[in-house]
Amino acid sequence: MLFMEPEASVIVESGMDLTSEQMAELRELAGSRDVPADVALRARIVLWSGEGRRRKDIAELAGVAPLTVDRCKARYAERGLAGLEEKRRGGPRTQVPPQVQARVIALTRMSPPAESGLSHWSTRALADHLKRREGNSVSWHYVARIWA
Repeated sequence: MLFMEPEASVIVESGMDLTSEQMAELRELAGSRDVPADVALRARIVLWSGEGRRRKDIAELAGVAPLTVDRCKARYAERGLAGLEEKRRGGPRTQVPPQVQARVIALTRMSPPAESGLSHWSTRALADHLKRREGNSVSWHYVARIWA
């Protein structure tokens, strides 16, 4: 059964229809010590919804916002138990390959090319040289960190 929530104007499912197998899976997941606490909490939220509890009561029991209750239920309805897992966020920035670091160190030990008109490397000049001549794009901050 769907109803329109007046204050949020979002369509929310009032209760989830769960099979006895789904309820058993969710109970096991909610009580397991082998799963992260946030996954167990999401399982409890879906379980409480399947028991017919109100959205507001579930939010209060779980200590979360009502929108979080809606999100947990929607993810479970969409993807099942996999929906209870944390969504993957953007990964870490790609690291500079070790060969580039070695090249920065090697160039540091050499004098700049004669056509550059430089007597010694600066962090910016070395980063620019690597980008223009060798196709390795590194920031001058990165060069400074290696030098430090």
